[in-house]
Amino acid sequence: MKIQERTGAGQGRSAAPAQPSVGDRLPTPPRERKPALAALAVLLILVGALGATMLVLQAGDRIEVVKVTKEIPVGGKVTDSDVTSVMVAEDSDINYVKWAQLGTLKTLKAVTTIPTGTVVMGQMFGDEAGASDGKTLVGLSLKAGQFPAGIKVGDTVAAYHVTDGGSSSNSSASTSGNSNSVLTDKATVTSVPSADSDDIVGSANSAYTLAVDSDVAPALAQAAANSQVVLVLVPSSNSSN
Repeated sequence: MKIQERTGAGQGRSAAPAQPSVGDRLPTPPRERKPALAALAVLLILVGALGATMLVLQAGDRIEVVKVTKEIPVGGKVTDSDVTSVMVAEDSDINYVKWAQLGTLKTLKAVTTIPTGTVVMGQMFGDEAGASDGKTLVGLSLKAGQFPAGIKVGDTVAAYHVTDGGSSSNSSASTSGNSNSVLTDKATVTSVPSADSDDIVGSANSAYTLAVDSDVAPALAQAAANSQVVLVLVPSSNSSN
């Protein structure tokens, strides 16, 4: 009898709501994958690595070349005092003069004026001096008295037209006559008689070559042909003006 009462009392109780088990969680939406962004990130990493590798390779592939530390005029030669060595990245498209070739370079002449700070290229020098842009080479056959003693390649001279010759001293030449005029006040000496006298013209004249402005070249050549030219050495302080 007691058992029935207990059973009835249990039936009158409200049933507690069932709790979900731990493993029954709500489903989460799948993450959206972006393959294009991932590929771009990989590409950027590869490009960065390649760039760093190229920089390292270029930094290690360097050569020692010649650099001018003092301006070299047309027809001038390099000496130990006006060049230095610098390191540059090797480039097969650029004709650098390597420092090991300095000895050979000293035997050549500048074919044009080479400014201070220029890294030397092979085409800047040759066996014979050339004329720079706007310049013409004029050959002169001069006798004693028409040029100053001791002038050398690279010197700046003035050329005077004279009607009755001229005279020279150890350091300069002077003009005489009644119809003297300046043909050019700034000509560069590109060639002088060699020590073995190979450039001697005849028995009395000496061969000189000047680089002058093209517009004065005809008058200078005509005056030289008539032996009516006298050269005067221009001090370096004046030639730079």
